[in-house]
Amino acid sequence: MSNSEWTLDAAAQAQVTDLLTEMIQRQSPDPPGNEAQVAEYLERWLRDHGFDVETDEFAPDRVNVLARVSGGVKPALIFSAHLDTMPVGANEGSGAWNHDPFGANIVNGKLYGRGAADMKSGLAAMIAAALMIKTSGRTLAGDLILAFSAGESSSCLGAKRMIERGDLEGAGALLVSEPSSLNLLIAETGALWLDITATGTLGHASAGGGKNAILKLMDFLNSIRDNPFANYTHPLLGPGSLAINTITGGSAINLTPDTARAALDIRTVPGMTTDGIMATLRARCGPEIAIAVRDHKPPVVVDSDDPFIATCQAAISAVRGATRTVGGVTYFSDSCVLAPALGVPRAIIGPGELGMSGQRDEWVALDALYDAAAIFGEIASIYLGD
Repeated sequence: MSNSEWTLDAAAQAQVTDLLTEMIQRQSPDPPGNEAQVAEYLERWLRDHGFDVETDEFAPDRVNVLARVSGGVKPALIFSAHLDTMPVGANEGSGAWNHDPFGANIVNGKLYGRGAADMKSGLAAMIAAALMIKTSGRTLAGDLILAFSAGESSSCLGAKRMIERGDLEGAGALLVSEPSSLNLLIAETGALWLDITATGTLGHASAGGGKNAILKLMDFLNSIRDNPFANYTHPLLGPGSLAINTITGGSAINLTPDTARAALDIRTVPGMTTDGIMATLRARCGPEIAIAVRDHKPPVVVDSDDPFIATCQAAISAVRGATRTVGGVTYFSDSCVLAPALGVPRAIIGPGELGMSGQRDEWVALDALYDAAAIFGEIASIYLGD
């Protein structure tokens, strides 16, 4: 039984459910990245409910949404969520889902749809909490800022844009509503994305001419299949990992390929550095292999004794009736960009189930959605209390 004053009543539950439904029905898969429909809807909704709102279209159809509940001079609390979702795959047509991916159907207390878990439910819960805070009549010691980004899946483009523009200056703490099964997550892996290019020489296959770039690439990839970073470990994150996720090469069946390419996704834990990773990989290849950094996001780990973590634990206990142990996740979020740039503690708490992101028949439990809103209200009221 919840002891929280921020528990949603029936009207508030219906409102946040409708908000989530509307967002899921407005598709925003990344790629290609088209958050404009969701952003426009949220801008109208927030303005209609009295929020100060700003949008930033930093690329065609890529739109960030920022809203604020103004308070005093204490450093602000940031509510962070992203507008984009995983795409519905080519092999996930209507027949592959038992529920319309964009229908937001509700069955047995679960709302189904792409983005239900990751992470439009978390975003909706943050808006519901902010509205309760706004209409409570309380004076806040600092601002509550809603920071909803485009392009999280595209290397956190929207979050990077917010930092470039100084949208979140004056922040004191960051709450991210990525899927966590309402657990408190204080650690997340970083990600180093690398582009690998193997170079050979072109030749006609019938004569056995040329040096085959695909074979050179295969030799290198086989040399790293053992994951040379498994010896780097963290108690909340486990070992570093390496995945070979794309590969291309060749232009014709009768030509020896002179170029072949692959992309690596390396998930990093504390102790792993870009320079160290590059040195390890280069030791396993010759001059015909080129390695280039596409993107880098560092791991983020917050001290479990940080006062903001204690605030989050107290909020979860007030709503869920039990203290949650802290944990970590092997995905990255916008906080890999935001937290280091802002120099603030951050926590991840979200209603979506861990492991549900990008799955067929993606869902969120409505009870978790409502509890998330109450938890976020608790966190804001404690952190921004006079």
